Amino acid sequence: MNEFLAYRDLLWQLIRREVLVRYRHSILGVGWALLQPLGMMLLFTFVFTRAVPQDFTQRVGAPYPLFVYLGVLPWTLFATGLGNCVSSLTAHRDMVTKIYFPQQILPLTGVASAFFDFCVAAVVLVGLVVWFHVTGAWSFTASPALLLLPLVVLLQLVLMAGLGFWLALGNLWYRDVKYLFTAVIQMGMFLTNVLYPLPRDGSLTMRVLATANPMVPIIDAYRDIVVRGVCPAGLPLATAAMMAVVFFVSGWMMYRVMEGRFAERV
Repeated sequence: MNEFLAYRDLLWQLIRREVLVRYRHSILGVGWALLQPLGMMLLFTFVFTRAVPQDFTQRVGAPYPLFVYLGVLPWTLFATGLGNCVSSLTAHRDMVTKIYFPQQILPLTGVASAFFDFCVAAVVLVGLVVWFHVTGAWSFTASPALLLLPLVVLLQLVLMAGLGFWLALGNLWYRDVKYLFTAVIQMGMFLTNVLYPLPRDGSLTMRVLATANPMVPIIDAYRDIVVRGVCPAGLPLATAAMMAVVFFVSGWMMYRVMEGRFAERV
């Protein structure tokens, strides 16, 4: 860890370069970070408020656009960050083969650049909260639970970093990983509580989805804090936190063991 801290300036420069290169020559600039979650929210709001029974959108306990944005926003962070991580080692061939530095920096750069987009897109979330509160469609309560929101975001970032380590490492050895990831992440949104609350019918399928997918309690935590003004359920979130720590620590240690062979696999 001390070695990693010695290279923190490199991490910062890589994050800065990633963000600048992405938006430097675009007309909308960082506005593109708003368009994906905002566009998905508008699309799914249109579909789910017109193509499904009215009582469905009433069961979510909040205006549906706000409900779905609180799912789309963290999911976009998750999908974009891991997508950046998958090819982070193979895309930096010259750095991996010619320069020594802690290789964990490259997946962390992918997570951090996605977090920048998340912060920009969170402006829309604030706007939605203000709009629905002012119009009387829903009442926002500034409860003490809001203090837990940064911890939920941190938990998600740790989970993403841990998964990102393993995805980048797997793609370095087997290039099929990036194609498999693309398919899985697209299906994952519909198997997670991004667009609708998962049924709590006690069935085995629902229990497996809620336990094996750590994004389920994390997204629930966002909604509990912002929409309901209550603390998230402790046990599911603790399970997600344990999984995040396991992925992060095991991935970090695996890099220390395998980094001497990275150059021959790039």
